[in-house]
Amino acid sequence: MVTSSQHISQQFEKELQDIRSLVLAMGGLIEQQVSNAKLALLTGDSELARQVIATDEEVNAMEVSIDEECIQIIALRQPTAGDLRLVSGILKIITDLERIGDESVRIARMAMNLSEKDRPKTNYREIQSMSNQVITMLHDALDAFARFDAEQAIKVAHADREIDAEYESIIRQLITYMMEDPRWVSKAIDMMWSARALERIGDHASNICEHIIYLVEGKDVRHLSLEKMEEVVRDGK
Repeated sequence: MVTSSQHISQQFEKELQDIRSLVLAMGGLIEQQVSNAKLALLTGDSELARQVIATDEEVNAMEVSIDEECIQIIALRQPTAGDLRLVSGILKIITDLERIGDESVRIARMAMNLSEKDRPKTNYREIQSMSNQVITMLHDALDAFARFDAEQAIKVAHADREIDAEYESIIRQLITYMMEDPRWVSKAIDMMWSARALERIGDHASNICEHIIYLVEGKDVRHLSLEKMEEVVRDGK
């Protein structure tokens, strides 16, 4: 016989699982948004760029919906310990996801600007590698959340260092192009903003990984070095 308390507990577990599923659905949508923004940038596809911009309304609506679900759980269920960490962590994760969506929109807008200009001989290869790295980083961060995998979260956070180095290299390269040929200035500025948006997506993916470590280990690692974060994960085994 199922008691009333058991029924409530089962219902609560279902609510938590439903919220996790909603976060992953939001993450999948944003992952596609970033991929489409990258493709629009590299191919000059203005229509695809417009789709990325239009998708942002759906992303924002999902953030609001998940936020409301979390607040309702806190108010009605008064979760404690790990359950409270999960709900509060999700509130932080969806904020970073929504901001990734915003950066995708910025890339899409730059893609529209660049589509109206002559394509450079480099065909934007300066940021193609970086965009691929960022998309992989976001995918792996979402996978770490799906599996509550703190070790993978650490690996993703490490990848942000590579993104930062790639960004700095691109900026130096674009500055060189502008100095050598003033006709490059307008295109280079748009590309710089695009690279900056990609770098920020990497930062937000890294933030998501910090939230995952908090969910798994129960320790706030937001202001720790990567080495200290690794110690937290090792000690938690």
